[in-house]
Amino acid sequence: MASVSAWLVTFRLRTLPLALSTIILGSFLAAYRNSFHWSIFILAALTTLFLQTLSNLANDYGDTLHGVDNPDRTGPKRSLQTGAITLKQMKAAIVVCILLSLCSGITLLVVASEGLKLSYGLIMLVIGLAAIAAAMKYTMGKRPYGYAGLGDIAVFIFFGLVGVLGTFFLHTHYVGVEEFFPAMAVGFFSTGVLNLNNMRDIENDRLFGKHTIVVKMGSERARWYHFSLIMAGIVCAIVYTLTATSSGWKWLFLVTVPLFLRSSIVAFKTKEVTSLDPELKYLALTTLLFSILFGVGLVIA
Repeated sequence: MASVSAWLVTFRLRTLPLALSTIILGSFLAAYRNSFHWSIFILAALTTLFLQTLSNLANDYGDTLHGVDNPDRTGPKRSLQTGAITLKQMKAAIVVCILLSLCSGITLLVVASEGLKLSYGLIMLVIGLAAIAAAMKYTMGKRPYGYAGLGDIAVFIFFGLVGVLGTFFLHTHYVGVEEFFPAMAVGFFSTGVLNLNNMRDIENDRLFGKHTIVVKMGSERARWYHFSLIMAGIVCAIVYTLTATSSGWKWLFLVTVPLFLRSSIVAFKTKEVTSLDPELKYLALTTLLFSILFGVGLVIA
């Protein structure tokens, strides 16, 4: 019987704030448009937490089977890797997370679809199923897309566009072109978190055939890539804000800019890849803070 601490390690609780950033920002954007619903926010947050946990479990399972999670790995030790959790137990946990994601996701669609065209509801259902598939196929299966360097694109889509715009749509039943900019901002920042993760694991990933973008471009270019992601996110946030209300409160999110720039400085200066591990948490929390301040600034204005 696996211990509670082993499961908590496997759930990777530090990744959850990043997942919630999309729900928080999408809901704040809806509130700014005078269309916020607590029931939708709570169900969307719950569904996202289940999906993120599913992704973490599936990631551990797939990386263990492919040999990437091994004693020589640089990052934190995984429960499967240490034997604290068995493959059978992990498979059962994955099934439970899939069921929980489906239950909360379908409930969310039922609640949010009142007055919505059936076709739109079906589209949202398909997107939800795609999110479940993406969570599992990142490292699982014969051809996991994370091993082909497509993880960055998936994170940008699901931790940016789908998360923010999907939440906004469930609240408002529409999406404007301008909402794409804050959604892309969070997508870029979230991709930056993955990039730091892949910079940390570059040697082990290369050895076991996990061809991430970092493995393909090398550590030096990955640092510039990280800087580009951070700057692209900041620019997207500024573009949207320029079109928003005239109140000065809308610039509240600028408080987080030095924190984001710090992430790039650390990426450039760090020579020992193990030192990058704490930066994943810091960048994820900075993204969460950005989402909150960006939204609060709009609502106050």
